[in-house]
Amino acid sequence: MPALNPSSTRRSVLGLGLGALALGLTACAGEGAGGEAAATAAGGKDGALNIDWATYNPLSLVIKEKGWLEEALPGVTVTWVQSAGSNKANEALRSGAVDVGSTAGSAALLARANGSPIKTISLYSQPEWSALVVAKGSAVSSVADLKGKQIAATKGTDPYFFLLQALEANGLAQSDVTVQNLQHADGRTALENGSVDAWAGLDPIMAAAEQNGAKLLFRNIDFNTYGFLNATESFLAERPEQAQAVVDVYEKARGWAASNLEETTEILAKAAGIEPAVAAKVLKERTRLAIDPVPGEAQRKVLEKVGPIFVASGDVSGQDRIDEALASLFEPGLVSKAVK
Repeated sequence: MPALNPSSTRRSVLGLGLGALALGLTACAGEGAGGEAAATAAGGKDGALNIDWATYNPLSLVIKEKGWLEEALPGVTVTWVQSAGSNKANEALRSGAVDVGSTAGSAALLARANGSPIKTISLYSQPEWSALVVAKGSAVSSVADLKGKQIAATKGTDPYFFLLQALEANGLAQSDVTVQNLQHADGRTALENGSVDAWAGLDPIMAAAEQNGAKLLFRNIDFNTYGFLNATESFLAERPEQAQAVVDVYEKARGWAASNLEETTEILAKAAGIEPAVAAKVLKERTRLAIDPVPGEAQRKVLEKVGPIFVASGDVSGQDRIDEALASLFEPGLVSKAVK
């Protein structure tokens, strides 16, 4: 019988008039078909802004679809770059290909701890976007059954860190399994063709896989970190007006999504190349957009639990780097102004 954590039961936020996303990290059919757009790196110039969009960040999809950022920044060339996962968003931020990028909280902490000069300027969601997934008809019925098995996961993303936490919570070490480092959509493919025994999934790809018969083996919303909107330090220092405009537009999108849930669902379905019913599952059941967008103590507590796992897995060289990153990651001033 699947080990489902009761605390992760699906919650609809329709009463709040808001749907949510899941993210995790990438477009379903969109990742394979659209791929990552190549950035025309004009970062650092007042007349240009490079910003990502991602199917795991529904607010980015709304803003891009509506053209609100272009309206808010007349005279600025806005270039939208797709992030196929938190790892790809981190790569783009580190290289300067984007000024603002969407990641999971865990990925933002990992990047900062390893020297990437980024700051979290807002929160776009509190999702349950990750779970451990097995194929239809799989004999695997518990996390313990994964010992000695092959598991697909995208390193540097929330699903990967979800996997590490799930293993630890069920008495297994990372060395007890073999992790195949595959981008999210490729992980789903590997699960469905039998190349792996399980997959650390990410919505909306995970929800689409469920529709085809895949089963969620293990869920725990507390193992999912928040959706973090990050910016490079150079962008924040050199173009504070643009940074404020980005955060202001994100809050506009949050309010609009609350009143236009069905259209938000359509926008996600179109961007991800999935059926509206799958998009609705993601938005209505597995993500909260109606959250306090100011990064602070709640997120710090979540990341304090994840940090030591990074060190134990060798993803970060020491706890001191985690502590330094946690002390310097958040930049709440912009979004605090936006929500007043």
